[in-house]
Formats: sequence, structure tokens, C-alpha cells
Amino acid sequence: MSPRRVSENVVREVPLLRSQAPVGSAVQQLLDSGEVALPVIDDRERFAGVFGEREFLGALFPGYLKEIAYAGFVPKGLEEVFEKRAQCATDPIAEHMLTEHVDVGPDHSDLQVAETFIHHRVLITPVVDEGRVLGVITRTDFFRSLAASFRDSTAISDVAPKDIRQ
Repeated sequence: MSPRRVSENVVREVPLLRSQAPVGSAVQQLLDSGEVALPVIDDRERFAGVFGEREFLGALFPGYLKEIAYAGFVPKGLEEVFEKRAQCATDPIAEHMLTEHVDVGPDHSDLQVAETFIHHRVLITPVVDEGRVLGVITRTDFFRSLAASFRDSTAISDVAPKDIRQ
């Protein structure tokens, strides 16, 4: 099996967000795309980060929620949160996007992709070549492809109980 076979078949093209786009329009693009996160590019069209569900939650809810272990004392109604945090809709996503190095190059290996998903706990890994976004690998697509390859490998077929191989 080629070291890239699993992940090279799951790279998909997605819309790109601009770093200065407001959170409100970025959320709408996420909803329209059906993706959980999208790559963000800067003014030079270079990869700058990722904005998705987690980053939106961080923009909407007060920063102290990241620091506490229990939020039972926080008001239960979203109306109060929406009222107090309405201005986040106009914040540039650059203020809230993930800027960790979670991308891989076009010559990536499955081990690099797996390491990114495991250590960074992201839902997408952008594939970037010299700063340009070529597409993304979603954790779900990577898992499905990896699981199918795992299931179909001869080593597993020889040792797995019959009910697992079906």
C-alpha cells in the first residue's frame, strides 16, 4: 500500500474565507457549504488559518468559558448571550480563527494527516502548496478511507473474526 493512498483520495475543494470577512458572513458561508470548518486566506490569497464551528463558539461565547471546568452558574438563555455578543458578527474572522500549523503539503503522508488530527483536534486539514490552498481533508473522510483500508487489508482479513470482516 502506498504511504499516501488513503488521504490522496479524500482531498476536496471547498470555499475559502477571507481573513477580514466578518464572523456573520463566515458563519453563513459555513452553513451554505455544509462543512464544519473552512480554510482562511489573507489579502495575498495565502493560507492564514481555519475558521469553523469551534472558532465561532469562541467568538460568540465569553472567553472565560475556555478557562472554567463547570458552566452551571452561567445564564442558561442564549438571548442574553446574543445581546451581549452581537458585535462579534462584525469582528473580522482573523480575530477568532485558528492559526496553528494544521495544514499539510501536497506530498503529505497519511501519518502527517493522522498526526494533525490527533494532536491538534481539528476537523479539517488544509492541503497547501507554497501558501495556496489546494483543498482540505476532513477528519470524517480520512477516517472512512482509513477504516476501509484497514478492514480490507489482508492482515486484518486473516486474523479478524468472521463477523468483523462482513
